[in-house]
Amino acid sequence: MSTTTIRIEDELKARVAAAAEQVGKSAHAFIVDALAQKVEQVELDAAFHAVANERWANIRVSGKTVAWDDAKAYLLARAKVGPDDERPRKPTARKIGP
Repeated sequence: MSTTTIRIEDELKARVAAAAEQVGKSAHAFIVDALAQKVEQVELDAAFHAVANERWANIRVSGKTVAWDDAKAYLLARAKVGPDDERPRKPTARKIGP
């Protein structure tokens, strides 16, 4: 494990100390957890954007996509499905444009 020094404003340092005390952690543990959460969020965002870019590229190549109204109706129906219910059919991708 390595050591890193950060400089933070006194006001933020006090807020960190207060928040850490509120959750029963040391300021150090609080900061490490906050950094880990931020790094994880950045990684999740990058993965999300990679999938979105891949799907957008596929739409551009195939010219097919699912209309928002169809996708929304499917998702709403899917949310209402119980464990013993039959799942709704996925909407079919259609050509977009003229």
